[in-house]
Amino acid sequence: MVKNNNVNNHVKISPVVSYIKISRIDHWIKNVFVVPGAIAAFVLDPIINTNVFFNGFIGMISVCIVSSSNYTINEIVDAPYDKFHPTKKYRPIPCGMINIKIAYIQWLLLGAIGIGLGSIVSYKYMFVMFSLWFMGCVYNLKPTRSKDIPYIDVLSESINNPIRMLAGWYIVSNTSIPPASLLLSYWMIGSYFMAIKRLAEYKNIGHNIQTYRKSLAYFSERKLLLVIIFFASSSMLFFGAFIMRYRIELIATVPLVSWVMAIYFNLSFDEDSAAQNPEKLYRETHLLIATITCSAAILILMFVDIPFLRDVFSPTVPLQVKPY
Repeated sequence: MVKNNNVNNHVKISPVVSYIKISRIDHWIKNVFVVPGAIAAFVLDPIINTNVFFNGFIGMISVCIVSSSNYTINEIVDAPYDKFHPTKKYRPIPCGMINIKIAYIQWLLLGAIGIGLGSIVSYKYMFVMFSLWFMGCVYNLKPTRSKDIPYIDVLSESINNPIRMLAGWYIVSNTSIPPASLLLSYWMIGSYFMAIKRLAEYKNIGHNIQTYRKSLAYFSERKLLLVIIFFASSSMLFFGAFIMRYRIELIATVPLVSWVMAIYFNLSFDEDSAAQNPEKLYRETHLLIATITCSAAILILMFVDIPFLRDVFSPTVPLQVKPY
């Protein structure tokens, strides 16, 4: 096993713990993005699976294990770059605590188990799990390695958002697909958050930025700000399209969604920003309060009808239907 001087600057851990760490169990919190897909299916789809609770239990285990497979391969292939990061250089692989061959076996085994568990839910869910695992390959592995390509790195990482929404949808329903506007909005809001993470990295990593993340070598702070504005606008546009077509009551949540987005954007300007480590965002009190408030409002308005809003936003001019 290769030793690395970095290990002397960090707490030593046992080999078993090292392999657990590269699966990033602490990042499983991100799979909460499965939940909105399940809620959307429950509200919008009239045909609901009878074994939804069993599907939910198995489905969440499946998505967590597939996520850990993706995290494992990310840790393996990014190790040469992580040594240029001020904190990631202390991860188990850069510190020489991991046998790389065993790590590759862990990656494949976790992927197979996660996708296999997905087949218990349904074949559609299994395909979604395979898609999540496959996008991990596209993002990390050559010849694609999309994380090295400007703009594409953000889009290919954030596509895990709509994939997770599909997972939640197929836990509850197996007869249809979510609205395209909702999937696109979910993708764009994920891209917005990821672009903010890139801005925080750009501002905090410093002179090693080009060696740490190739895609960021193309950007300036100004370009990243423009990217953030683009994804923010796109996400709200598609969210508005979904609202007008499916659930007008949600229009009341737009200011709350904007509030969450503004707080998150503000984090990118902090030194050693939490935006670089989304799994630690629960420590940001203001963001947590805003997110809980917004989520509660969305959840309530998915089930509560408000005729007044439907009247206010109904067409006020005759709709012209063009003959085909």
